[in-house]
Amino acid sequence: MVSRSALFAAALAASAAGAQDIGGRYEVQGRNFDGSAYGGTARIVLTSDVTCEIYWVTGSTSSEGICMRSGDVFSAAYQMGSVVGLVIYRVTKGGVLEGTWTVAGSNGVGYETLLPR
Repeated sequence: MVSRSALFAAALAASAAGAQDIGGRYEVQGRNFDGSAYGGTARIVLTSDVTCEIYWVTGSTSSEGICMRSGDVFSAAYQMGSVVGLVIYRVTKGGVLEGTWTVAGSNGVGYETLLPR
């Protein structure tokens, strides 16, 4: 019989391995609250087995944040100037990240896809 601690250790190792494969550069394709399209680049830098930093450049705008992966969910809290936001992605086949985002105090939701480069 496998102990609970062994199962926990195996799950932790699988989660850590998942976090390791998310780092890199991405092409950004998105839609703002009003439906207008935007594009750019993103870079994810691993900072531990479970956390990372993320940097976006879309047009003349740049933002950065802290991020983490848990299974097929990848999330990031970010700051863009004085605005704070949150994005939640689903990791799909081929490492594509499909997500929704918002900013603090807003009723809007935007959509964003990160395509591995």
